[in-house]
Amino acid sequence: MADLPRRPRTLNDARSEAEAAFKRATTKVAEAPPPKPVTIAAPGVREQVTLRIDQDVLAYFQEGGPGWQDRINTALRKAAGK
Repeated sequence: MADLPRRPRTLNDARSEAEAAFKRATTKVAEAPPPKPVTIAAPGVREQVTLRIDQDVLAYFQEGGPGWQDRINTALRKAAGK
């Protein structure tokens, strides 16, 4: 079987091929999920956080032994006016 001569490619052919390839490769973007409702934590519920404080301040609260995190929380609550 003899190979048929290829016709020269034109800019329109290349553009059409590129557009067709792009359509095949792209998909519809899914809608973003709805935002989560803002929830207010119940009183007394604690959240774990990372907090950087000076070593001398930490040593001050840890001097009293166990419960130093509660003492820091109480001091922060007082500073916040609550």
